[in-house]
Amino acid sequence: MPVQSDMTLLYIVAGYLAVMLGVGVWAYGETETAEDFMVAGRSLGAVVIAGTLLATWMGSGTVTGGANSIAYDNGLIPAILMGTASLIGIGVLKMLAPRIRRFDKLTVPEMIGEELGDEGRIISLLVIAFAYVGIVSYQFIGIGFVLNVTTGLSVMQGTLLGTVLIIALAAMGGLMSVAYTDAISAFLMLVGLVIAVPFVFFEAGGWSGITANVPATHLDTFGDLSFVEFFALWAPPLLLILADQNMYQRIIAGETDDGTNAGLIAWFVGAIATMTLVPLIAFASRAMFPELDPGMALIATTTALPTWVGGILLAAATAFIITTGSSYLLSACTNLSQDLYKGFVNPDAPDSRIFWLTRVLVIVLGLFAFVLGQYFPTILEVQMYSYTAYGAAITPPLLSIFLFRDRLTKIGGLTGMVTGAVLAVSWDTVLGSPYGLDAVIVAAPIGCVLIVLVSYLTSALSSPSPTRA
Repeated sequence: MPVQSDMTLLYIVAGYLAVMLGVGVWAYGETETAEDFMVAGRSLGAVVIAGTLLATWMGSGTVTGGANSIAYDNGLIPAILMGTASLIGIGVLKMLAPRIRRFDKLTVPEMIGEELGDEGRIISLLVIAFAYVGIVSYQFIGIGFVLNVTTGLSVMQGTLLGTVLIIALAAMGGLMSVAYTDAISAFLMLVGLVIAVPFVFFEAGGWSGITANVPATHLDTFGDLSFVEFFALWAPPLLLILADQNMYQRIIAGETDDGTNAGLIAWFVGAIATMTLVPLIAFASRAMFPELDPGMALIATTTALPTWVGGILLAAATAFIITTGSSYLLSACTNLSQDLYKGFVNPDAPDSRIFWLTRVLVIVLGLFAFVLGQYFPTILEVQMYSYTAYGAAITPPLLSIFLFRDRLTKIGGLTGMVTGAVLAVSWDTVLGSPYGLDAVIVAAPIGCVLIVLVSYLTSALSSPSPTRA
């Protein structure tokens, strides 16, 4: 079945976008300080916390990459199993949430710098900016897919329009606008997925019709992936979510501890639903459209559904893509303005200057993300590369700060951090994946081991010798 563009779907998507921009305009008037821009003035309630966490995490990486692409390309079971990485990560963040809120820092580089000094802060802010720009780049492409299906525009033309839209939303009201549009988007996405699944299965011929038209290996436990290949796809999302600055900032932005805790529980429940329903739709799409770019799997099904169902699903997918792009773009810019400029270049910079510098950086980094996105052949590849770079360099030292702060030393943290970053960037590209192992299988474990080992050795060496009797 060929994919036919359907302009009618665009009207529903356009209605959603109008609402999002309206919220952005409202937030523009409510945003007066840098803290408003970065953590919404620490004013978010449980419902908004849950919505912004779900929508930020389940972006283009979910509806065009990750579980979507794996379900289409490799099989249903591995795609659903991918969701367990997110669930484990959410559980850990819930456990750490009180400590994160008490830390009283706005960014991850500030947290790392508190323990590992200026060197750790600089390395982390550069790694985060690099990784987040990569994540933003495939949100732009995701919008390109949506506009290709609805209008017939080329993916490149749609990507350009998506770039402008995401940059505008992030620049308007910062986290204040992003958080509230996230909450609306999360609700829309869950409703859209629940409504769409039975329609998609009916159009695909039911379970028997789907299984008869997909490769036989796509019904195996790991599909047509080996366990090592599956693990190389599963580990990067876990490593990212455990230390994702976006998640930490939303936890900080909660108005109360109880509200934040309730929001995290609701996020967990929403993630279970999303990480099950998206693979089911993408798996059915393989039977319906066997020659697609895997990133188009879920989006393509909207053209085969009743217009109102397809429109809701497409608007929901667009919702997740746009809010995730805005969130990660905003977070990267916060690092450069708050951690680099105010932290090192101009510590006495007034709040108003940081506020407007962040807005300017949203535009600059947004354009850079568009350019970067043109160098990766698939969304899944840029997704895994960005996740691995972040997870290998940032997650080990950050978790070390929260889990064994008393034993962590500066030299231990920096050694693991630098080694993880270098291996993440060079293992596949420069070294050619020695022994056939992906970077994530090597970089993060080695970084963790070095942090513990070097911290133990250096703390032991620096401890005073016991006084002899």
